[in-house]
Amino acid sequence: MSRGDREEGDGPAAAYVFRVTVRLDPEVEGVWTEPDAFETTVFREADPPGEPGWLYFRDNLWRGECGDAAHMRAVAEDALGMSVDSIDFRELRTTQAYLDDLRAAVADDLGAFNADTVDEALTKYLGSSIHVTDEV
Repeated sequence: MSRGDREEGDGPAAAYVFRVTVRLDPEVEGVWTEPDAFETTVFREADPPGEPGWLYFRDNLWRGECGDAAHMRAVAEDALGMSVDSIDFRELRTTQAYLDDLRAAVADDLGAFNADTVDEALTKYLGSSIHVTDEV
């Protein structure tokens, strides 16, 4: 679903934002593109805290960067259906309500984050890359 397909106010409460360099590899001989690579912004909707997939940030990010760049490139390639040269995490773009729910879910299980406080846990994985906004 693209942003244009959503009703106003019907968007996600939070999204992971990545800067990705994709490469076009035409499969037909004698066909090429210029440029053959370009940067784009890729968004991944954040699952609601406590729901399956909500630990995406813990499992894939470290100190505000992709924890395993090769793995994240492969995930992006699968999602986009094209070659990915590089991927960089930019931010968790979130509403205040989602962030409040995220903080509460993290607080309920600090041991899963090997942290003493919610702030320590979020910083450990997201760095300072949390952007609170009214509309994601």
